Amino acid sequence: MTARTYAIRTFGCQMNEHDSERIAGLLEADGLVPAVDTDAADVVVLNTCCIRENADNKLYGTLGRLKTAKEERPGLEIIVSGCLAQNDREELQRRAGHVDVILGTHNVHRAVELLHQSRETGPVLEIWDEALEEAESFPSALAVRREIDYSAWVSIQIGCDNTCTYCIVPSVRGRELSRPFGELVAEVRRLAADGVHEITLLGQNVNSYGRDLTLARRELVDDTDADIEIAGTEWTGDGSRRIRPLFADLLTAVSSVEGIERVRFTSPHPKDLRPETIAAMATNDAVCNHLHLPLQSGSDAILTAMHRGYTAERYLEKLAAARAGIFDLAVSTDIIVGFPGESDEDFERTLEVAAEAEFDLAFTFIFSPRDGTVAATHTDRFIDPEIVGARYKRLHTVTERSALAKHRARIGRVEEVVVEGVSRRNEQMLSSRTRQNKLLHFASASPLRPGTRASVLVTDAGAHYLSGELVEVLAAPRHRTRIPVSAG
Repeated sequence: MTARTYAIRTFGCQMNEHDSERIAGLLEADGLVPAVDTDAADVVVLNTCCIRENADNKLYGTLGRLKTAKEERPGLEIIVSGCLAQNDREELQRRAGHVDVILGTHNVHRAVELLHQSRETGPVLEIWDEALEEAESFPSALAVRREIDYSAWVSIQIGCDNTCTYCIVPSVRGRELSRPFGELVAEVRRLAADGVHEITLLGQNVNSYGRDLTLARRELVDDTDADIEIAGTEWTGDGSRRIRPLFADLLTAVSSVEGIERVRFTSPHPKDLRPETIAAMATNDAVCNHLHLPLQSGSDAILTAMHRGYTAERYLEKLAAARAGIFDLAVSTDIIVGFPGESDEDFERTLEVAAEAEFDLAFTFIFSPRDGTVAATHTDRFIDPEIVGARYKRLHTVTERSALAKHRARIGRVEEVVVEGVSRRNEQMLSSRTRQNKLLHFASASPLRPGTRASVLVTDAGAHYLSGELVEVLAAPRHRTRIPVSAG
């Protein structure tokens, strides 16, 4: 018999990408194999996002095409998961009755069970309002089918306890829950043993990782073994049992795992960027010298309306401390234009702060209201779209100027890179990533596997990339090459 096939389309952030890897792992454990042609897949999974603008339009457009496909192929099964499913469950069920399974962010581990159930009972809708405080609630606890063999995501927490007025994440991801310290270190060791040499720690606010764990441990009787497993040796060893984040401790611990050469993380919150985290980045060679630090606005009035918990001055102080403490640090950011009530003066301040910060990369967004957020209710303060568009162009000019200057300053330097594969725009070139998370394209006379470490001389630069010449190959990847196998 020919094995049934699956295809997954992921919308949104790295957390969704990671969830998709877990769903793929579950499907493969159930006997399915990846589809060579996604249009002919037996099971299609749409892992949704409600953060990005027009996310629902993209989803329903895709579902419309799948409805036609299902009429032509009645055996086609459709799963919709993720944040938009969590937030718009009834609307999704009403508008897309041809979907077999709708599940949310807290029950990813139930995807295959619900698919089996739908075959018996018809369409299934199962949304949990919050995650269980159990290992299966964390995506990393599930089977995995990684898309990149040398690199892996590791979920260190789920949910968010912040109250940013524009953000739907707390509603769809729930309250903040951190994974036990020892469990995370053990997972990184397993990944390293499998040939992974680069990990990215994932969380909605990684800087606050472990605060909930130390709060819980403090209220319990002192138990050294349990304390070490839950909160690590540093917290246990200081004897204070103080409630504090454990992120700096975690960076040090995973960076010390043999075989791990690069450690990245996303996303941190500026208000929680602590000196010990900067120190951990500076003193652990495996931690990459790149920091994503979302500004969102340069206006104190808008930052207050956003509930961000810092001022522009405080943000710049933290940014300066990070650059002073971490050698050759690259900094990227997020900025929102046109937040409700943003005046000309507010926007001018954003331009000033963005120029002063000199970001290596800025992701700029036009404010888009999300149902269920406080900001979406302030319709009387929405900004005229033409004004917002003009502001967006001006901000883009400022951030692109900074990015280009930062990249041109690297011309003539030799960068250590990890090969990602053939460039999407030029098959004669390889794409790679520097320790500062910069994309660097170069040519090689011989093929280089993804995961290969090399040194490259930078010869040219654009606002979003570097170009260079291969100097030497430093190390071949350690992971095993996967050979596709089809049942027949």
